[in-house]
Amino acid sequence: MDFMKKLCDKYNIPTAKYQTFTDAAEAKKYVKHEGAPIVVKADGLAAGKGVVVAMTLDEAFEAIDSMLVEGSFGSAGSRVIIEEFLEGEEASFFALVDGENALPLESAQDHKRVGDGDVGPNTGGMSAYSPAPIVTDELKRMVMENLIIPTVKGMAAEGCKFVGVLYAGLMIEKKSGLPKLIEYNVRFGDPECQVLMMRLESDLAQVLLSACQGELRNVSLSWSSKMAMVVVMASQGYPESYMKGTVIKNLDKAEQVSPAVKIFHAGTALDGDGNLVAVGGRVLGVTAKGKDIEEARERAYDAVDAVDWPEGFFRRDIGWRALRHS
Repeated sequence: MDFMKKLCDKYNIPTAKYQTFTDAAEAKKYVKHEGAPIVVKADGLAAGKGVVVAMTLDEAFEAIDSMLVEGSFGSAGSRVIIEEFLEGEEASFFALVDGENALPLESAQDHKRVGDGDVGPNTGGMSAYSPAPIVTDELKRMVMENLIIPTVKGMAAEGCKFVGVLYAGLMIEKKSGLPKLIEYNVRFGDPECQVLMMRLESDLAQVLLSACQGELRNVSLSWSSKMAMVVVMASQGYPESYMKGTVIKNLDKAEQVSPAVKIFHAGTALDGDGNLVAVGGRVLGVTAKGKDIEEARERAYDAVDAVDWPEGFFRRDIGWRALRHS
């Protein structure tokens, strides 16, 4: 995260104002000066849980102590980013990079909070859908010109050309309507990958090979015009401690709800009796396509309801942002 922020500063990539700290007292001093709401982030990977949007100073102080003093995220939290709170709507944008060229993929939106109404702690993602209605063609152009291309060129200028998937977490600011970079990931991301793969009609392997060979300049992709949505089914208790080894039934029945339904496994295994069991926090990605958000949502939830797993849970309000736009 600190590396990304320094890159943004150097190459004029729009992002939130920030400072980096390893000392809790200095971090709290900065927070007190800036005021709340404010964002506290662990510098490293923390399974999607290392971000605290503090609405009060006390919440920010508690997050700082948790990361820097108590070491709740281990080495990932040994350094924290204190960041300006941006008000707006989040979206994710993806591009494939071959070191010099960037090929835009598609947009998505996810629901990070564990509970309906976007309440509770952050998770690795409780759902996603693609495309994100807020990411218009004009916004895509702005993201490529102002964020993705400068990043690719900046990395090359630093002597470390990037090849792979660039996942840009965006905030579309409420006042200006302009995109700012929240974070970068260098992977497709889960659960966003599921909805992207449901919509991609080109040969993924060939496109990835072109990226490896530095040949993206003349590549184009074909995408389904349909909407895709994934509803994550998670083990009760996630993102805190959760049970393992609970039996999941009726997946065949769930996938037969519609030819447009696909269930992705994230945290499953077979036990000694051949039963499918949950072994992770986020366990299933129940995914569907439809002509619009309403149809994709209906198909996904019909499939979810067909799964027999009493120890699992999921959010019932997935897609509310897209429904609002529609």
